Amino acid sequence: MAKILVFNNDTDRMETYYRGESEPMPYNTNGTLRVREFRGSSNSSTLWTTKRTMQSWNSQRYIYGSGIPVGFAFKRPWEGGHGTQSQHYAGVAFDVGQRLSSAQRTRLWNSANNSGVWSYVEPISLTPTWVHFDKRFRNSSLFQWRISTIKKRKFK
Repeated sequence: MAKILVFNNDTDRMETYYRGESEPMPYNTNGTLRVREFRGSSNSSTLWTTKRTMQSWNSQRYIYGSGIPVGFAFKRPWEGGHGTQSQHYAGVAFDVGQRLSSAQRTRLWNSANNSGVWSYVEPISLTPTWVHFDKRFRNSSLFQWRISTIKKRKFK
């Protein structure tokens, strides 16, 4: 049984749920994301995410139109190469499509990239055997730096 903390962006409150591994995640539509898929290889008994992330998953699954194999979403920093600022640690990122063919992953990537529901979709060149998308709270500082330097150069 997992304890799942969900930040409800509409009410600005944390909600607590208890779910078994084969049960759907809170705010999940039609059982398309199970707790074990969200957890992946994490050993944590407590998982967390946001309502907006789950709603984005629902939208992505609908837009894509077929099942999306999930490698994992939640991962603590010491559980496999993700730093303390990882969107996986925040519970708002997905690494998916590991079992899909290259053509299917490209279709999934295009679907996620064109959907408008994700804050960030990792370029295919950085994720050759999976698709990463997330619902981060704000853009990374490197992204902001690039935008600010482009603006400076453009208006000089």
